[in-house]
Amino acid sequence: MANHFEEFKVKMQGADLSEAAIAAFKKNYDQLVAGVTGMVPEDEIDSATGLPSLLDLPSISPSEAKTLLSQTAVLKLNGGLGTSMGLEKAKSLLVVKDGKTFLDLIAEQVKHMRKSYGSDVIFTLMNSFSTSADTKAFLKEKHPDLLEEPFIELMQNMSPKVDAATNKPASYPPHPDMEWCPPGHGDIYPSLLGSGMLDSLIGKGIKYLFVSNSDNLGATLDLDLLNYFATSNKAFLMEVCERTAADKKGGHLCLRRTDGRLMLRESAMCPDADKKAFEDIAKHKYFNTNNLWVSLEHLKATLDASGGALALPLIKNKKTVNPRDSKSEPVFQLETAMGSAIECFDSAGAIVVPRSRFAPVKTCSDLFMLRSDAYIIAEDATVAVAPPLLAAGGGVPLVKLDDAHYKLVDQLEALAPDVPSLLAAKSVTVKGPVKFAKGVVLTGDVTLEVEGSSPVLLAAGAYSGSVKVTSEQTTAVSATAAAGATTAGGASASPTAPPVADQQGCWHFLACK
Repeated sequence: MANHFEEFKVKMQGADLSEAAIAAFKKNYDQLVAGVTGMVPEDEIDSATGLPSLLDLPSISPSEAKTLLSQTAVLKLNGGLGTSMGLEKAKSLLVVKDGKTFLDLIAEQVKHMRKSYGSDVIFTLMNSFSTSADTKAFLKEKHPDLLEEPFIELMQNMSPKVDAATNKPASYPPHPDMEWCPPGHGDIYPSLLGSGMLDSLIGKGIKYLFVSNSDNLGATLDLDLLNYFATSNKAFLMEVCERTAADKKGGHLCLRRTDGRLMLRESAMCPDADKKAFEDIAKHKYFNTNNLWVSLEHLKATLDASGGALALPLIKNKKTVNPRDSKSEPVFQLETAMGSAIECFDSAGAIVVPRSRFAPVKTCSDLFMLRSDAYIIAEDATVAVAPPLLAAGGGVPLVKLDDAHYKLVDQLEALAPDVPSLLAAKSVTVKGPVKFAKGVVLTGDVTLEVEGSSPVLLAAGAYSGSVKVTSEQTTAVSATAAAGATTAGGASASPTAPPVADQQGCWHFLACK
């Protein structure tokens, strides 16, 4: 099919997008026109093995930390709206605990760290055209000092949608803004270059950039990791976790045979014949947490050597130009992922980290647990597992809420204005629209069920086992005996220690191991 890149170039120049943004789009568009499939067969890769572990790294002294922090910038990806949870503003503005939002916690952690170490580490939010105004308005009200900092905002670029029938720029006169879409978080590299921020940071003596998602409270500036990265002379370092059976459908880290470079293989890149090997978690052990460490000097050199744009694998999403109108014209949205840049550097590496560094809040079940007494906000604004659970080994309960009634944040807040106590819970499953009264305590393995679609109140009291919640009464069915546990309105249960789960006791900006 014909290449219409010049039309896209004119359109992007008219929108005042940088040459770096245009060059990055061209890389993506050329892959689309060439019909690049991006398939990576099993016989072209090897397993990633012999990776170092965060748990084995030596600790550094406060004086060493101060020096490194003066050469470091922290960037949080803040371009998402959290639409899967029913949000219409920046997801980082969601209240997660004790009246504090993600952004409150992140900002307070930054300030505490600066004070503790006497080093003004640079802090940046990468906003999108959908989140910039809301985020800056929030900072103006709650954290005006941060808003005044010169590097506080890096703006994500826009990408023109591609007409799926012609490969020309999509046109939608009723709403011209719908002709554009986010380019994915792989846009961090052209945004840094095109905005001039990359050169400015390097000019200020900043060598290291730590990047993570704003909704991942486990993604913290770990000083031992920073020291490892700084002394390794690597261009790029990816934090990875060990895959479990629950992760087998997701992407994995591997080694490309042709050049020996690390790369990510996503499920869409795997031929059907190799699906079994793709899901073999003993063979392909690690997945990307999206916590990344980047050497700015190496990034600058690599961008210069590649014409101003990294050759990232294309993610092609087929949509309609108006996402709310399924009858509008089909389009392609061209995106890239920032983690895939690992294959663009000769000196890239990966390090295995505990699962506690991968703690994103993606669902209302995650939010329900975070708002419970299973977690606390510490003095330094970090979110940590509650001391009673830490004393019992650091385990937190597994929570599964009914998506039909708790998928969206407003649904959760209507049904659980007061989240129950989970200190003594091992697992919690909710089926149907259970509405929680204040003073509910859940103990052991608990299943709460409401028949029908109308909310039913679960009265204050302690519950364990299978509980059928009715409008007339709350009846325990096949309940596991728990000390002090009763039906609705009864006495509280005696807390018992939950089993150890794959979760550690700190969600910190400056993390413990």
